[in-house]
Amino acid sequence: MIGSLDVVVLDCPDTRALARFYAELIGGESVQDDPDWAEVLPPGATGRPLLAFQRVDDYRAPDWPGQSVPQQLHLDVKVADLDEGERAVLAIGATPTGSGTDTFRVYLDPAGHPFCLVAPTDDVAE
Repeated sequence: MIGSLDVVVLDCPDTRALARFYAELIGGESVQDDPDWAEVLPPGATGRPLLAFQRVDDYRAPDWPGQSVPQQLHLDVKVADLDEGERAVLAIGATPTGSGTDTFRVYLDPAGHPFCLVAPTDDVAE
């Protein structure tokens, strides 16, 4: 192993708004809240890894599933029930894409980054 996951950084136009969104989505705690950089500590983490949000001038959201502005990254968020998860993410500002299967659904966060809600499966190692 060369290293371990330290920070996942998402570019965005409003660091505070996107940090609030992800803190609500995963149950995390905001540990830094600045206009140019915000951080969320996921539940159970002891300092790392963090989710970070970096303000970018002239930010352009990814064009998913197109590639005119490629997807920079996405997160999979495991939920016990996809329907309940969908209601919850829509309530905090996610946008449905209409893509998915019976095991995952794709949404856009408030800045346009795609993320998936995924159902737990017994045949996948944790």
